Amino acid sequence: MNRTTISLLAGTTALAAVTGFASLSTPDASDAGTAKAAAQLPVERTSLLCPAPSTSDLAETAYTSFTPVTEGTGTDGKAELAAATGAKGGAKAGKPVLTPKEPGKPVTGDTSGGDTPAFVGTAEGKFAPGWTVQETTEVAAGTGRGLLGVNCTVPDTEFWFPGASTAADRTDYVHLTNPDDSAAVVDIELYGKDGVLKSEVGEGITVPPRGSEPILLSTLTDGPQADLTVHVSVRSGRVGAAVQALDAKTGGDWLTASTEPAGSLVLPGIPKDATSVRLVAFTPSDSDADLKVRLASPTGLITPVGNETLHIKASMTAAVDLGDITRGEAGSLVLTPTGTSVPFVAALEVVRGKGAKQETAFIPATGPVSARATVVDNTAKGTTLSLTAPGGAARVKVTASAGSEGGTAATKTYTIKGGTTQDVELPVPAGLKGTYALTVERVSGGSVYASRTLAAPADGIPAFTIQTLPDDRGTVAVPDAEQDLSVLQK
Repeated sequence: MNRTTISLLAGTTALAAVTGFASLSTPDASDAGTAKAAAQLPVERTSLLCPAPSTSDLAETAYTSFTPVTEGTGTDGKAELAAATGAKGGAKAGKPVLTPKEPGKPVTGDTSGGDTPAFVGTAEGKFAPGWTVQETTEVAAGTGRGLLGVNCTVPDTEFWFPGASTAADRTDYVHLTNPDDSAAVVDIELYGKDGVLKSEVGEGITVPPRGSEPILLSTLTDGPQADLTVHVSVRSGRVGAAVQALDAKTGGDWLTASTEPAGSLVLPGIPKDATSVRLVAFTPSDSDADLKVRLASPTGLITPVGNETLHIKASMTAAVDLGDITRGEAGSLVLTPTGTSVPFVAALEVVRGKGAKQETAFIPATGPVSARATVVDNTAKGTTLSLTAPGGAARVKVTASAGSEGGTAATKTYTIKGGTTQDVELPVPAGLKGTYALTVERVSGGSVYASRTLAAPADGIPAFTIQTLPDDRGTVAVPDAEQDLSVLQK
C-alpha cells in the first residue's frame, strides 16, 4: 500500500503545535562548535482519543483524567474530553464527560449503556505534559463480559496489533477515531499464519472529521483465523486506533498497539496467577526472525522449558501457548534475537481463572519508562504495579496522587535488580477517597518497563484488565534557535 509522505512543512507545523513557535536558522561558520544542546521543554498541547466503550446495555464506563505536576508549564491551560461529534449515530457535542480542574489530582466522569460514543480529548498549557485518560468498562454479562480497560491513545499514522482474532468465539473490532476537522483515510491489512489475507474491503476506509468508525475484523476476511496481526496505516490525516477483542467464553478486553517493530521487545507484568499465556508475534521484514524467549522473574531471567525460542516467518503471524508460565510469581516476557536482529511486534493474551469463570486481558510489547509514565483509575484494593529491569538494575520512584475525592499524595522509591520483575508494594494515598493515579519515574540505572493490573472480581469471575506504561512524552527537545528573517527574502 502507498503511504503518504509527510512533508517537511507538515513536520514543522506539528513541532510548533506541541512546543510553541520557534524559528530555525542555519548557523554560519562562526557558530561552528558553539551550538547549544536542545532544551527539554514541556509540551503545550496533547490530544487523546477514547474509543466507544461498548454496545452492551449493561455497560458501566468510568473515565479518569490526570496530569502530573510538571515544572515550567506556567499557570494557564485547560483540558476536556468531549464526544466525537462525527461518529455514526450523530453524537451530540453536549457537555464534556470530564473537565480537569488542576494538575496533580484525578478527575472522573461516567456513562452507562451501549450508546456511549467515542471521545476526543484536548489538553493545553499546564494540563498537556503527561496527560493521561483511562476508559474502564464493566460488563455484567454477554460476549466480552468482565472488565475492559484502555488508555486513551495519542493520534498517529501507523499501528500494529498482534493478538487479534476472527475465531468462532471471538468478535474483534478495530476502532478508528479521527480528532481533526478533515476526514482521514485508512488502510487495514490482516496477516495470519500463512501471510497477508487478501481483501479490498480494508482499503481506503474513510473516518469522518471528529468521528469514529468500528470495523468488524471478520468482514475483512473470508474465513476464521485464530491468530492475526492487524496493521493500520493512514493514507491521509491521523487517527487513534485500538482493537476491542471480545470472547463468548473468556470475557475480553482492549488490545492496544504494540510498540513499533524492533529487534528486542519486553512485555511486562504477567499476573502471577495467570492460568494461560499465549504469545503472538509478527515481523514485517522480508527476513525471518529467530527469538530467544525468557521470563524475567523476581529472581532473574529464566528460559521456559519447551519454549526456549520462537521462529517467525517473514510477513507471517506466529503464536505459541506458554501455559501458566509465571507459576505463582511476578513475571515479564523478554524477547531478544538469537542471531541477526530482525524487527518484529508482539503481544500476550493472558487468561485468569478456570472453566466458565475465565477472564482475558492483553499485554502488548511496550517501550521503556525513559523519564516518566502515569496510569490512572487505581483503587485501594485490586491494583498491582509491575516493574521490570531486563538489563541493569534500576532505581524507580513511584508517586500515588491525591484521590479523586480526597486523600494525600504518597511516594516510594524502589531498586529493581537487573533481569527481574517486581510486583511492588504501592504507596497508597493517606485518607484515600475515590481512585488515584500512579506516576512512575526512572531515577537511575538501566531501562525500566512497567504495567498495571486492575482487578475487580465479580460472581466468581476474576475480572481484570492490564495497561502498559510507556513514557508519557511530557517534554520535547527544542533546539536553541534564533530568528533569521533573511530566509523570507530568498
